[in-house]
Amino acid sequence: MNVSRLTKAWSRKQCSLIRSFSNSQPSLQTKKAVVLGFYSTGDKEPTIEGTESFQAYDSYLSGKLSKLLSLTDPLKPGNARVYFGTEKCSIVSLVSLGKKEADKNHENIDVLKENIRRAVSAGLHSLKDLGVEEAEVDVANCAYAAAEGAHLAAWKYKESDRKKFPAGIAPLKSLPDQTDRIMDEDPTNSWEEGKIFAEGQNLARHLMDSPGNLMTPTIFCNTVKERIDACDSQGTIEVNIRDKAWIESQNMGAFLSVAKGSEEPPKFLEIHYTGPGCNDESQPIVLVGKGITFDTGGISIKPSTWMEAMRGDMGGAANVGSAIYTAARLNVKGRIIGLMPLCENMPSGRANKPGDVVTAKDGTTIQVDNTDAEGRLILADALCYAKEFKPAAVVDLATLTGSMVAALGGGAAGLFTNSDNLWSHFNEAGYVTGDRVWRMPIFQLYTDQIKPSLLADINNVGKDGSSAGACTAAVFLNNFVDKDTNWAHLDIAGVMENKEYIVPYLGAGMGGRPVRTLVQLLRNYFS
Repeated sequence: MNVSRLTKAWSRKQCSLIRSFSNSQPSLQTKKAVVLGFYSTGDKEPTIEGTESFQAYDSYLSGKLSKLLSLTDPLKPGNARVYFGTEKCSIVSLVSLGKKEADKNHENIDVLKENIRRAVSAGLHSLKDLGVEEAEVDVANCAYAAAEGAHLAAWKYKESDRKKFPAGIAPLKSLPDQTDRIMDEDPTNSWEEGKIFAEGQNLARHLMDSPGNLMTPTIFCNTVKERIDACDSQGTIEVNIRDKAWIESQNMGAFLSVAKGSEEPPKFLEIHYTGPGCNDESQPIVLVGKGITFDTGGISIKPSTWMEAMRGDMGGAANVGSAIYTAARLNVKGRIIGLMPLCENMPSGRANKPGDVVTAKDGTTIQVDNTDAEGRLILADALCYAKEFKPAAVVDLATLTGSMVAALGGGAAGLFTNSDNLWSHFNEAGYVTGDRVWRMPIFQLYTDQIKPSLLADINNVGKDGSSAGACTAAVFLNNFVDKDTNWAHLDIAGVMENKEYIVPYLGAGMGGRPVRTLVQLLRNYFS
């Protein structure tokens, strides 16, 4: 065998294909691109099976896309490869969607939809530095998942980074010459729905990633109110921004004890959404979100390393505000109330001291042995206030404990609940969105760790402060919820940041998770 001759022959074949692929077609000046997907079939010797859109495009180009792919090593799922000089569209990004039929696994996720999100994201990333102005995206078998992947991938906190992505992203509907339809069903509506889901998560990412001096409690309230006031919804929405005087009138002593250490005035953001066909008599779901816009730890100050990430410690409030904004845009049926106590946790001459005793709205006295366990203090008063609305269910969200980061990392949010029904709804919602939750225990032994306290009714940390911190925090919150109320607590500390790009289509920075799962839960619950 003459290896040199074979190599030269292969090179001539490849060059011939590339030359014929380029022809005299439009140059990169057209600034347009298309993202097309294909599946891999078989394990030992994988073969390519294009989506309907891929096959139609490939046929239009006389099979050149398939031929080019055959010349290189197979793409791994979620990866992309760019080709230039194709007819009618100068840039094509081919993306691998993995297997067409997912293997049985224990991932508790819709793998096929998640592969679409990841692949579309990879396709857009492959176009990022090419000056592409418009990109049409193959929606494969799920337009809304493709839209989520596209718009989550395109968002960055820095506007200069966002400009590197195509300014216009749209679903692929037809062949380049606009003569033949690729899809039997117009994907526009489903695509728009996925875009709305993504934009809701992107709002949470914006709130969380904004520096502490640019996202104070006041700015947070104004930002959320502006978004909600501008949204188009068939439901009715009322936004109330409560000031310190109102907080004092509600006897929210635990909340005020945290806020008093900062020069920034505290705020309590309250949102009421009533969906189509509902009224003020309908039992609501009440969402409560921790809103510490910057957390130094107070007198129990945090280490300086990575403290800058504590700009995202209002992730619970960001999730709640963004979820209601998204639910309103989707015209979710039902009644939703959002409660967000907002303040900074700072060390000063007025700040809480370890060992101080404060009194919550319901009269419960709390011994504050660790001022860095402040999130549960502000949530305690908000949970007491939630009782006034006679809710069908209460869900609180908080970037609460480092132990949850250790337990689950970025794989899932930890869910503590007294309701199997709520757990089922969250589990199903996470399966659809790809943003999972995992159920955690609320055993009596954890309650025994926080009460009775030496100086008060309850302690804000466990007697053994180093163990099961997420669990003792959860039972602390449960103490402020009526026993017959369906309640769930999500500790989202592990999913606060997208460390090591654990979710590829989110990129670096704050993740805004799990907004889409929360919205999906609301849709399912009220359907």
